[in-house]
Amino acid sequence: MSSVRVTLIWACLAAAICVPFAFAATSPLLAWRDPIYIAAGFAGSLALGLLLVQPLLTGGYLPGLSAHRGRRAHRWIGGVLVVAVIVHVGGLWITSPPDVIDALLFTSPTPFSTWGVIAMWAIFAVALLAALRQRLQLGPRTWRIAHMLLAVVIVVGVVVHGMLIEGTMETVSKAVLCALVVAATIKVMADLRVWRRRDRRGPR
Repeated sequence: MSSVRVTLIWACLAAAICVPFAFAATSPLLAWRDPIYIAAGFAGSLALGLLLVQPLLTGGYLPGLSAHRGRRAHRWIGGVLVVAVIVHVGGLWITSPPDVIDALLFTSPTPFSTWGVIAMWAIFAVALLAALRQRLQLGPRTWRIAHMLLAVVIVVGVVVHGMLIEGTMETVSKAVLCALVVAATIKVMADLRVWRRRDRRGPR
């Protein structure tokens, strides 16, 4: 792969994540928010951006990263994603505990809260399974299926959650980022399915 193409791929990835983040940082709505609420919002935006990176790492689509480095980066970014979710929910809890309680009990009148909570628990479930994988003696196939199913829940939950919120993130750039997250997830799932079929058939 040429250096120009490598640079272009990484530049497009950076733009897809940073442009919505930059719009959010310049939103006039921030003038009426306290610092904790702003930090919580940015943590949520970061989590959405990281969801684009994760399937790209899984599928090996990012140039310059070996399979080993890609898997290692996937694990580290998964940890950062968990922290981002904790900061997001924790900040909202500090600024408005009743709203967070309603969301966690699925009694919130705002639909986006329900989708966000579902995605949150799915993210925590993946992290817990990853940490206990050896202790639970999860085989590669079981782990792959569980991880993939939870990943679908996470992507759907986060994307719907993000699109339903009318906040600091600019609508068009946010929609583009969400569409890329969904497209990358579908792409890697389709490719992994094809690779598994080829492995079962063996060389011809």
